[in-house]
Amino acid sequence: MRYTPIAKELYITNRKNLAAKLLPNSLAIINSNDIMPTNADGSMGFRQNSDMLYLSGIDQEESVLIVYPHSKDPNHKEILFLKETSETIAIWEGAKFSKQEATALSGVKTIYWLQDFHTILKGLMAEAE
Repeated sequence: MRYTPIAKELYITNRKNLAAKLLPNSLAIINSNDIMPTNADGSMGFRQNSDMLYLSGIDQEESVLIVYPHSKDPNHKEILFLKETSETIAIWEGAKFSKQEATALSGVKTIYWLQDFHTILKGLMAEAE
């Protein structure tokens, strides 16, 4: 992390403000930015999507936030999807958030690995208008 973390209450409030502006039974999907290549073996410094940072505080590529305030499942009102981490990924790509670290930073209680995104999104889309 490149800066001092902000209290998770700010992100919780920001998500509540977004949820209040959504139409009934609709959901919002916010994607993180990608790492942009510069040439065959290099990449630019990562800069997070401002909306993703504003709503979650998560400063990591390959992350997705879903805000669905009218979900029938209380665990699916806010969902964060992260790239699964491991010791090998930490060595080659740098440290990534664990589920516990992401919850502590963002205040989002329901966190899945990114590989589960399409499965969970299908169910949410069937429920949403």
